[in-house]
Amino acid sequence: MIDNRLAPYGALGLRIALGLMFIAHAYLKLVIFTPAGFAGFLGQVGLPAFLAWPIILAELLGGLAILTGFYGRYVSLLLLPVLLGALMVHAPNGWVFNAPNGGWEYPAFLALTALAHGLIGDGALALKPARLSWNTAPVSA
Repeated sequence: MIDNRLAPYGALGLRIALGLMFIAHAYLKLVIFTPAGFAGFLGQVGLPAFLAWPIILAELLGGLAILTGFYGRYVSLLLLPVLLGALMVHAPNGWVFNAPNGGWEYPAFLALTALAHGLIGDGALALKPARLSWNTAPVSA
């Protein structure tokens, strides 16, 4: 059973955590790794180095949109390829993210969190909540 009184605040919590995570990862790539260092990393794992800036900007701008609830659920779904790409990069390193070069559990968790946000919606206090329209009756669980 979904508690319709509190569910919007649960979605808000999910949205805040996910938005801050994307912003933190963009900050990490900008300030700690640097864009040039991140581009070099992408090259080492077989991805084009030119993807560094688009990934950084997607994480930063996407994180801000998710955090503020500006079409956040759509942005979470649009960022799934970034998260799935990170999952593929870290998959060979093993399960735990503190393994050398990071494991795959954290990117997998974030991908599922972004998918959940896309399915649940933006929740309370969203600037511009996005609505998905289905041609079926709503389901109560």
